[in-house]
Amino acid sequence: MSLTASPAQIDTDKLMSFVFRAVDEVGATLNAALVVMGDKLGYYRDLVENGASTPAQLAERTQTAEPYAREWLNAQAAGGYVTYDPATRRYTLPPEHALAMTDPDSPAFLPGFFQIALGTVHDTEHIVDAARSGAGYGWHQHGADVHLGCERFFRPSYHANLVDSWIPALDGVREKLESGALVADVGCGHGASTILLAQAFPDSTFVGSDYHAESIETARARAAEAGVDNVRFEVASAQGFGGRGYDLVTMFDCLHDMGDPVGAARRVREAIAEDGTWMIVEPMAGDHVEDNLNPVGRAYYGFSTLLCTPSSLSQDVGLALGTQAGPARIRDVTAAAGFTRFRSVAETPFNRVIEARP
Repeated sequence: MSLTASPAQIDTDKLMSFVFRAVDEVGATLNAALVVMGDKLGYYRDLVENGASTPAQLAERTQTAEPYAREWLNAQAAGGYVTYDPATRRYTLPPEHALAMTDPDSPAFLPGFFQIALGTVHDTEHIVDAARSGAGYGWHQHGADVHLGCERFFRPSYHANLVDSWIPALDGVREKLESGALVADVGCGHGASTILLAQAFPDSTFVGSDYHAESIETARARAAEAGVDNVRFEVASAQGFGGRGYDLVTMFDCLHDMGDPVGAARRVREAIAEDGTWMIVEPMAGDHVEDNLNPVGRAYYGFSTLLCTPSSLSQDVGLALGTQAGPARIRDVTAAAGFTRFRSVAETPFNRVIEARP
């Protein structure tokens, strides 16, 4: 039987629509690198500070070569990131785009999203090999763009929502933090969430932990830069973090990455106070595939295939929940560890916040 359809079976318009969609996808793939390039070279920031510019002006101010500035600007104009005026031959970054491309405290800040995507794609060859063998590829095996991009992508959302929206949505937690609580931030990475909480609640004590030693080194440096003295960081797995009697345990965008999330949940149950709270922040997802067939779900399924699922498979158990696990699977994890209360308390386009109680 031939696998090639005859011409009569092909809708040419549908075919060409798909081809041009694919061309757009290639442009978008290349644009991830261009955004990271523009971010690292300061092109976006320069356009905000100086307004409409020629390639020569941009290159001179950023001390880069004009041919690169010219082609970068043209690519950005073709993609709708900047506007181009043929009469003046100048390029402008619209104010709305400027907010998304240059303000690291804006919840719409995007360069970190592109940076983690580019770093993830860079390691595709390893994931191809892992898919053939069934092995994993650990978080620690990825390069700096993955680690820094993750921090830069999630921190703006935490900055906008964590203290003012998410913590108040938890039953009685804000009051405990204001009066002085003991908090464990498990899987803290570079410590963005830990430090934000430590700054907001100076009478509480925070312990951040992560299995990745290099991330913990960065977290300690970030805390020193921020001048917070009510936080410390330790290298530890989610199944082996230290301490007991925690009033609050938090996990930000990491439970689905773990090889043994049930084991981690059991450790949380051991470590948490009887009236304590486990705050689980996970990527936004529904419980069914069809719930996630949207732009955010598409991005997260991509990260799941190339980053999060390989990370889980690289660890003991390798449950591979996936980035789009959904609240029902997270509930199953908490119930298996002995948590009896579970509710979704807040959400953004990118995250769902869950409260689990003993």
